[in-house]
Amino acid sequence: MTEIVQLISPVDGRVYAERRRADAAQIEQALVAAETAQAQWKRRPLSERAAFCSAAVDAMLAMKDEIVPELAWQMGRPVRFGAGELRGFEERARHMIAIAPEALAAIEPAPVAGFQRYIKREPLGTVLVVAPWNYPYLTAVNTIIPALMAGNSVILKHATQTLLVGERFAEAFRRAHLPEGLFHNLLLDHQQTAMIIASGRVHQVNFTGSVDAGKAMEAAAMGRFLGVGLELGGKDPAYVRADANLEHAVENLVDGSFFNSGQSCCAVERIYVDKKIYPAFVERFVDLTRQYVLGNPLDEATTLGPLITPSAAEFVRRQIADALAQGARAMIDPKGFPADTPGSAYLAPQVLVDVTHQMAVMREESFGPVVGIMPVASDDEAIALMNDSEFGLSASIWTQDLVAAERLGNEIATGTVFMNRCDYLDPALAWTGVKNSGRGVTLSRLGYEHLTRAKSFHLRHEI
Repeated sequence: MTEIVQLISPVDGRVYAERRRADAAQIEQALVAAETAQAQWKRRPLSERAAFCSAAVDAMLAMKDEIVPELAWQMGRPVRFGAGELRGFEERARHMIAIAPEALAAIEPAPVAGFQRYIKREPLGTVLVVAPWNYPYLTAVNTIIPALMAGNSVILKHATQTLLVGERFAEAFRRAHLPEGLFHNLLLDHQQTAMIIASGRVHQVNFTGSVDAGKAMEAAAMGRFLGVGLELGGKDPAYVRADANLEHAVENLVDGSFFNSGQSCCAVERIYVDKKIYPAFVERFVDLTRQYVLGNPLDEATTLGPLITPSAAEFVRRQIADALAQGARAMIDPKGFPADTPGSAYLAPQVLVDVTHQMAVMREESFGPVVGIMPVASDDEAIALMNDSEFGLSASIWTQDLVAAERLGNEIATGTVFMNRCDYLDPALAWTGVKNSGRGVTLSRLGYEHLTRAKSFHLRHEI
């Protein structure tokens, strides 16, 4: 009997949607259809693939009025910010479509008389995309559109918490008249996902999620010689130098810390500030944080929604309590946020000072609305603290000295270095991580290299 999956809304704890999990026959049908359709799709001219993918982007944007409240109900994103996810979706998709001709073009070495030599970029086959709930359209589109552009078929396994997003992708491709079999949205459990990976019938897995789940992906792929792209989260640091534009740094770092209730792999979770400006920075940071409105994400006045589950909020509450027990000070009184209720998914933002790296809140991923701020005496101290982490997804430096930012950026173990901005993915740049933040690349022309294989042609035409 097929299992019924319930999507429990963080807004009010009620069932928002119910669907049946895919059964063995549906999974088999999807795998067969994906293989069959891809054999024809890879022969289509790139211009035709681009037309289908562009039409799918248009179709998705046409559903904005339905998608924005759905996001609020499914994962708690305030409706006033919901359209922003679709703007990012469009930016990434259209960029990857636009650069495909150059990124997928044959590579030709220096000419050699009597020979024609080049390297083609061939599609892999079927790509499995395992997407998370926190940025459900953005994380999925990073792979789906370029995978199709490169000539692959795609199977999407979206998070149960955002199962309607997978259906929106399927509907967008249906409206775009994408050839049958090229895209499948399957509601799967962990065991089914592992079975598909281990079957040898998918040729690339791109996963965004936790470190432990990433390890499970690698274990399932063991011995199959397929690519596994992993984006596994972060504990992203920021360093505010004495010459920084203070107001700009505060405004952007508050947003980088608390947007989406801090539920972002590249959210700013720890901040190091030059001791000369530390008091002024903390004062302004706290004042701006107090202006958030915590509440029902369907309310236009709300700027901070609930966390994904009450247990996620409880995890962050424990981190805060443990830090306070070790000597940290909380700068925000939760009573200023009446919706903050112990046992619920609603949690006030918190700013902690007098923190150390002995505290879990400065070392373990929080994935919630809390940030610790520490003073530092030098660039060297800041870099040492920024690198004192098992993660390395992104890091930001706030300064008016470009040379210093580049010099310091070279010393930080991270996938992306920002100067005077944070918590943003530029689709022209590689999105990647080091250490426990994962491996592989999405976006940019380098993202196409992980969705294709090289095939060399060495043709002698003079004998």
